[in-house]
Amino acid sequence: MDDKVSNQNRRKLLQALGVGTVVAGAASITQPAQAASKLKTSAHIAILGSGLGGIAMANRLSNMLDGAKITIVDGKEEHNYQPGYTLVASGVWPVEKVRDRNADFHPSGITWVKEMVAEIDAPANTITTSGGQKIKYDYLVVATGLVMDWNLIEGMDLNAIGSNGLASVYPSPQAAEATWKAMQEYVSKGGQAVMTLPATALKCAGAPLKMTFMVCDRLKRAGMLDKAQVMFKSGVKNIFGVKAVNDNVLARWEEFGVKTDYESKLVGVDIGGRKAYFETPAGRVEQAYDFLHAVPPMRAPDAVKNSDLAWKEGPMAGGGWLEVDKATLQHKRYPNVFGIGDVNGTPRGKTAATVKKSAPLVAHHLVQTIAGQNPDQVFDGYTSCPMLIREGSAMLIEFDYDGKLIPSLPMIDPLQESYMAWLMKYRLLKPAYVAVLKGRV
Repeated sequence: MDDKVSNQNRRKLLQALGVGTVVAGAASITQPAQAASKLKTSAHIAILGSGLGGIAMANRLSNMLDGAKITIVDGKEEHNYQPGYTLVASGVWPVEKVRDRNADFHPSGITWVKEMVAEIDAPANTITTSGGQKIKYDYLVVATGLVMDWNLIEGMDLNAIGSNGLASVYPSPQAAEATWKAMQEYVSKGGQAVMTLPATALKCAGAPLKMTFMVCDRLKRAGMLDKAQVMFKSGVKNIFGVKAVNDNVLARWEEFGVKTDYESKLVGVDIGGRKAYFETPAGRVEQAYDFLHAVPPMRAPDAVKNSDLAWKEGPMAGGGWLEVDKATLQHKRYPNVFGIGDVNGTPRGKTAATVKKSAPLVAHHLVQTIAGQNPDQVFDGYTSCPMLIREGSAMLIEFDYDGKLIPSLPMIDPLQESYMAWLMKYRLLKPAYVAVLKGRV
């Protein structure tokens, strides 16, 4: 593979990501186009959550509305660049690259309630915070993200990640850093690696696959492949919901000797004994390990799950996901409520790339609703997964609600690994993410 990237292709990639020209080796963010006019309104808009979706919406609405009151409800002070966790957990990035402050990205003039949402009373247009505050809203943006149900894995202790071969890229920057420590220890000795995938919807469904590839890459670089066995245990009947990607990854894993088990759900762990327990159609199974990458079941936060905003029937009801129209991301029963990000009960879309594509549409639709108009745009469910294959190479996989591959960059084949896709993940996505946060793309 040629590791040299042409300037022309690099410029095309930057433009597609929403970042400007490369100056002194760093991507500079394009400035937002000035809105022709702002809609005058005294409406109060409450935004639940200050992750990528919540802050992006706050910035966009601040630029689109004149006179609106915007309140962000979220107790978190630190902002984490979660797409970078796999790079931290595989030793590519230092942990500092994924840690920022929420306050640095909030638009001026908003109200920040530094508490978590505890209850949503949709019929009364009211939320209650963890501190007991009651906040009345005219319009609501639900951007709470999701909850990782670690308590459904018996014996799990997040503080133990990094020791006794226990790893997980998901909980926090600290866990990602500790996972790299565990991976290094495993690679130095070899043995049995067990990678897992839950049976629920989850954020960044490609992360467990990326970690599997990077474990294999680290073993190969250390000359330890012949002293190791990597096993992937999926809680469902596949490893990825897009068949073309699923088959491509399985073929690549076969070259590394990765074994796969299906309908095998992680339900328990004996950390000191280095044993994992899985629920399978044949019953409970014990699996010894030297390295375990644990991924928990995931669901909507209690405030959403226990409210009238959650799906009441169908495949999304069990997780308590937000009942939005998948095309408009407007709530199906409460037209003054919109959802963005991981909390949405849509067929796909729990990635930062989905927020990048949907934030302009959601902001547009909310402003239309304030103006008494109906949403007029259609979201296709765009999801993107930069699939790490090894250090220096990745695949850029983009698809829609139907699982159809929809590549946006003509120089990148979605099922072929390339340095270009790696460059995007390693160097360009963080500036693009910040541009989305600031409402610029």
